[in-house]
Amino acid sequence: MSDIREILTKYKTIAMVGVSNDPKKASTIVMKYMQEYGYKVHPVNPKAKGQKILGQEVFAKISDIKDKIDIVDVFRPSKEVYAIAEDTVKIGAKVLWLQLGIRDEKAKDLMEKNDIKYVENKCTKMEYQKYFLKVRQAFPVLSD
Repeated sequence: MSDIREILTKYKTIAMVGVSNDPKKASTIVMKYMQEYGYKVHPVNPKAKGQKILGQEVFAKISDIKDKIDIVDVFRPSKEVYAIAEDTVKIGAKVLWLQLGIRDEKAKDLMEKNDIKYVENKCTKMEYQKYFLKVRQAFPVLSD
């Protein structure tokens, strides 16, 4: 899917919904990885609002972020996606990206109606590795 290569080349500001301050969680590993490859990542987690994750202020919801967001990257259960999709439209993001195992047909329809790219069941880190580093692997151990 060359669409994914285009998304990861063109868009560099990510709102990561559901990121955790646990460094062993997949969301935190992905956030750290994307930061290391030049992406600006805003963590979104209502339970951690006002804290910092990997040096970035945590927001309660994507609409609280002042920066223009390109990609809304979701680490939340599928049943929560539609509300996030509605916020994605409101803030004018270019892409709604659902991580591995996450799908929502209604959200997909909403994105199509609003000319927003929709990616489901894919990991931003793994896709970056596949298209830019020619690596195919799950989560390698990160060194400190």
